[in-house]
Amino acid sequence: MPCSPHSIPKIEVRGLDMAYGETVIMRNLNLTIARGEIAVIIGASGCGKSTLLKYLIGLKQPTRGEIVYDGQSFSNTDSETQSAVMRRFGVLYQNGALWSAMTLRENVALPIEMYTHLKRKEVAEVASLKLALVGLKGCEALYPSQISGGMRKRAALARAMALDPEVFFFDEPSAGLDPFSSSRLDDLILQLRDSLGATVVIVSHELASIFAIADRAFFLDVETRALIAEGPPQMLRDHAIVPRVRHFLRREPCT
Repeated sequence: MPCSPHSIPKIEVRGLDMAYGETVIMRNLNLTIARGEIAVIIGASGCGKSTLLKYLIGLKQPTRGEIVYDGQSFSNTDSETQSAVMRRFGVLYQNGALWSAMTLRENVALPIEMYTHLKRKEVAEVASLKLALVGLKGCEALYPSQISGGMRKRAALARAMALDPEVFFFDEPSAGLDPFSSSRLDDLILQLRDSLGATVVIVSHELASIFAIADRAFFLDVETRALIAEGPPQMLRDHAIVPRVRHFLRREPCT
């Protein structure tokens, strides 16, 4: 569960402007995510959900504002320190981003080979263990093209788990999945948080998943280009001050 509110947050976004060139997507964004929290970024298309994820994992650098981990600046630091922080991340991209020419075991083994000093046999054993943890025992020698979409998402999750990260980032993890596969992935995310004490940041528009797993939701508003609501999703659905937040979480048209 999330840490005490009096301790240092795991993630802070301070005064962040998100932009592509001269086009500003979000202004003066401030938010805090606690250790062990499952936070979901929500909002209408074009509000900057996936763009925020890029800032959080270091794929985009702020021109104004900063990203902070464990009280230390991530965006305003040298590249070596930033790389060290990034190795504590596990990222699951929307399409899984598995290497098609590699088996599932080889996909999961790749970051272990790159960032540890384990021997080849040990690397293979760890990769097989990670696949087993997501329900893919016996599938190690298969290629991504030989498995279903739900299995590819789980294989990608196994790869994200490879280095036992402190923070997981998921970009639309349930996209394209049937309800059963989506529910199974939600259960895996909860198990990750509970077993590893990991902090989880998810970009999602899938209401069933949002209500099932999120401790808090952050609503980015495309109209005002600002964060206009945050809190437990059920609370925002029923009591958010801004009507369009309630409409969004109820799938109701705005009037």
